[in-house]
Amino acid sequence: MAGSNMSPPLAVMVVVLLSVLLAGSSHAHPEMDPYKILGVTRSASQAEIKKVYKRLAKEWHPDKNKDPGAEDMFIKITKSYEILSSEDRRANYDRYGQTDDTQAYSSGRYGHRQDSFYFDESFFNFPFNTKNHRDFTDSKYTLHFNQYVSEVVPDSYRRPYLIKITSDWCFSCIHIEPVWKEVVQEMEGLGVGIGVVDVGYERRLANHLGAHRTPSILGVVSGKVTFFHYAVAKEHLRQFVEDLLPQRLVERITDKNEQQFLNSWHELNKPHVLLFDQVPAVPLLYKLAAFAYKDYLQFGYVDQGLAETAELQKRFNINTYAPTMLVFKENTDKPADIIQAKGMKKQIIDEFMSNNKFLLAPRLVHQKLFDELCPVKQFHRRRKYCVLLITADEETYSFGNQAFLLFASTNTREVVRFAYVYQRLQQPLCDILMHSEDSSQSTPQVVILERRNAAGKALFKPVTAWNGSEEDKLRLLEELERLQKDPSILVHDAMLPELNNEFASMFVVRWIYASYDYLSEVIDDILHNNWREMMPLLSLIFSALFILFGTVVIQAFSDSSEDKQMKPKAKDGTKAENGSSGDSTTSSRPPKKNFVEVTELTDITYMSNLVKLRPGHINIVLVLTDASKNILLSKFAKEVYSFTGSRTLHFSFLNLDKHSEWMSTLLEYAQDAAQIDADEDDGGSRKTDYTGFVLALNGHKKYLCLFKPVYTGEDLDGKSSEDEAATSVGKLRPGSRDGHPPRKSSRSRSTSTLQIHHKLDRLGLWMERLMEGTLPRYYVPAWPGLDKITPSK
Repeated sequence: MAGSNMSPPLAVMVVVLLSVLLAGSSHAHPEMDPYKILGVTRSASQAEIKKVYKRLAKEWHPDKNKDPGAEDMFIKITKSYEILSSEDRRANYDRYGQTDDTQAYSSGRYGHRQDSFYFDESFFNFPFNTKNHRDFTDSKYTLHFNQYVSEVVPDSYRRPYLIKITSDWCFSCIHIEPVWKEVVQEMEGLGVGIGVVDVGYERRLANHLGAHRTPSILGVVSGKVTFFHYAVAKEHLRQFVEDLLPQRLVERITDKNEQQFLNSWHELNKPHVLLFDQVPAVPLLYKLAAFAYKDYLQFGYVDQGLAETAELQKRFNINTYAPTMLVFKENTDKPADIIQAKGMKKQIIDEFMSNNKFLLAPRLVHQKLFDELCPVKQFHRRRKYCVLLITADEETYSFGNQAFLLFASTNTREVVRFAYVYQRLQQPLCDILMHSEDSSQSTPQVVILERRNAAGKALFKPVTAWNGSEEDKLRLLEELERLQKDPSILVHDAMLPELNNEFASMFVVRWIYASYDYLSEVIDDILHNNWREMMPLLSLIFSALFILFGTVVIQAFSDSSEDKQMKPKAKDGTKAENGSSGDSTTSSRPPKKNFVEVTELTDITYMSNLVKLRPGHINIVLVLTDASKNILLSKFAKEVYSFTGSRTLHFSFLNLDKHSEWMSTLLEYAQDAAQIDADEDDGGSRKTDYTGFVLALNGHKKYLCLFKPVYTGEDLDGKSSEDEAATSVGKLRPGSRDGHPPRKSSRSRSTSTLQIHHKLDRLGLWMERLMEGTLPRYYVPAWPGLDKITPSK
């Protein structure tokens, strides 16, 4: 009985124990096989492994592959490549079947394992508590938005920055942490700036950088942001930093181009530095130094392993067992300074470069060089004096210039700097400093000056005319000794103008180089399909294309884009072909088509073409009959063609044989207009002939303007008479028409046709007055009803 009562608890305990044992056994041998993940054999070469890795990395990259397990697979592929690409780690795995990261992959998390018990710390890692327990190395490099804008961006013009985007809940960030720490330790020693942005606390900075996922790694050089797209490995990150730098920082020097390189000191106005080393590729440390001092020094690299550099090594007696750095100034036969060290460090290189930033007597080519060479006085004990040679002789090896350079090379005073300036290129400065002399003279002049404030105030004294003689040197030496004892000998003061930038013409070449580097990065971005980061660039490209070709496109499609308005739908429409009228004037807007579109005014088009016509629009209606239709439409098209460019004019015709009642009703509504159609000769006994009349109908404001045909009076013997009063519709009075009655049908057909054709002779002038708004308007209380326009049966 007791045994039966104890059996259920025992069963539960057995189940729990088995589950624990199974769980422990599942964690006991969770080996990851990098060969299986990459799909290569154990005898695969490094080239085969690298090729397979690149293919799999592209296939499983989370940005391309939307599979939920793509990120984990991508991490496994990366770690597998890290193991197999390292000969030591690969041999360790082949021998013992162990990897440095076996635990991380077996459990899928990072934690502590003691006595087969796994404790997951990330389960208790809440955001409100992570800030205090953040990794010390990350907190050391944490960036804030203001710090990035005010410090990192300006400093990125002297050194590149490597920035990691992370967050507290980014579990993928844990996998790159060991590699990141190793890279940071190496890159910081080389002079690369390091930064960490926590999205949870600096989302504004992350958005500013364009980082929209974690983890992300990016580089900043010269204020420009570039994202890292490859697998997080030490070799890849090192190459990424190297690719951030401009490509033409260091020139490769051999026996053939050595003289050309060193002799360019005068053209570039810079000292030249040569590094001798035995490695084929330029060391990253040297490239970073070249980027930091690119504005002051010109850099070259000599590969000691090449036969083409043997003569150069022999000439300068270079030790092949340690890297050697030489700096050349005006004398290209002998280095001005030399440094040789087996383990060359950044601090040693920086000190070496800082001490040799300027030539012995550089040329003042822009204001920045003037500010650094001749700084403004700050304290009495930190005075800086400039000995300036103003010369019109731009020949490098002239006797006067060589003598001044030789004198400058013997200078040992820290407070005195030597420089020269070409009078032709810096005329405003030279005119001020030589004001006590004839400024137009071509004789070189030596001036001693001291700058007193940043606004340009300076004290100076012209010393002597300079031709390089021993007397000139002695006089200059005496003045410098007097200056050391009594600074008040600088008796003249002036406001110095800002120097002209003599290298401004090189801006185009630099812009071409910068454009080439930028296009290379763009192509790299396109190959990696980083479209989110490419959107600003694509927007810029399409904007430029729109600006360049927008005008042409708009003109090409102006017909379809400008004149999109509601066109009246008509069953019976007539398109009269174009003909140019010899005496008609043109409107302000050119015609859009080579024909005039004329629509018949019927009960179908009555509402859209008149009653509900849009405000400001006018319908020009020609009144005709079946017999006169072809002749009048052709003439009507010729007269109004030049006005078809207006958007507010519509053209229609009214057939009297169908709608005579509407015409009579309209003129009855407009009583003033009806008076002009009274036939005095017949006393109103005969019906008025409206053929050839033209109505300008404003449907919105309910008024019309009337054009009455002008009869030329031509008869068989060729005589004609025009009634000028009848041409003006403004004088609408009875009897304004020609006194001659209409021609009878008994006349010949040719004469009758000629008279109909001439009814619209002055329509062009009437249209001009219509556009000017000078025609009289006849208002109607309402338009005739739809029943009046219904065809007669």
